[in-house]
Amino acid sequence: MAPSQPPQPPFATALLAGGIAGTTVDLSLFPLDTLKTRLQSHAGFFPSGGFRGIYRGVGSALVGSAPGAAFFFCTYEGVKGVLSSRRRQSRPGDPIHGGEAAGPSWEAPLEHMAAASLGEVAACAVRVPTEVVKQRAQAGLHGGSSAAALGAILAQHKTIGLTGVWRELYRGWGITVMREVPFTVIQFPLWEALKGWGRRRKGGGSVEVSAGESALYGSVSGAVAAGITTPLDVLKTRVMLSKEREKVFTVLRDLLRDHGIRPFFAGIGPRVMWISAGGAIFLGSYQWAVNALQGTLI
Repeated sequence: MAPSQPPQPPFATALLAGGIAGTTVDLSLFPLDTLKTRLQSHAGFFPSGGFRGIYRGVGSALVGSAPGAAFFFCTYEGVKGVLSSRRRQSRPGDPIHGGEAAGPSWEAPLEHMAAASLGEVAACAVRVPTEVVKQRAQAGLHGGSSAAALGAILAQHKTIGLTGVWRELYRGWGITVMREVPFTVIQFPLWEALKGWGRRRKGGGSVEVSAGESALYGSVSGAVAAGITTPLDVLKTRVMLSKEREKVFTVLRDLLRDHGIRPFFAGIGPRVMWISAGGAIFLGSYQWAVNALQGTLI
């Protein structure tokens, strides 16, 4: 009997497909990301540049997109494969699934949550420094240049030392992980569940979904996750754009005291639209690359 899951993408496939997906989505949706950043900026939308120069900071995004996405998918697919293998070995001889034990229905989503969370932590090692540089350029700081923004950070080594420069490049690490992990914990189990439904709809769990189907499922799951995690995204943007290092709690307290709950949903429209489209492009192009590299392009 056929296995209940399609073959796990090997390391090299996840690496290449992730790099392709990351570059594709960041190039396609950079203007919307810029508008979202300016809406969330402390200075306001128009003082930060409005609709002008919407490709400011694209250089840093390109540098970080491929390795960040590759890190994510290599970790995600690897951890998911290990956890799934251990689950099957702990329940051998399931007659319904051809020797593969399914286990309780909640086990697979928990595996996807754990794998996605670790994948995001790995990706943030690359993503956070490039995000700091990118958002400062998008907000019109340092003339809107990624190179100038990076140069300004590196030039501080004379006053704050190399450790200070390192901390400046990783400013917002905590809130970024706090935003990305909940987002991924929502998006990826939902994406995997929709893919599982798509495979069953075809009449066989071992037949992988097409790139188009994966794109549709990625769009839906991304939109849901984006709306729920918008307040965390606002906090991350404010922390990264502050002139001096500020604690997340301080930013949270000041926003609530001065403006109430409304600023926490600033940019929710562009964010949901951007990530919904991004989920389609990111997970659609990833699935296309995986199918092509494994010779199952459909």
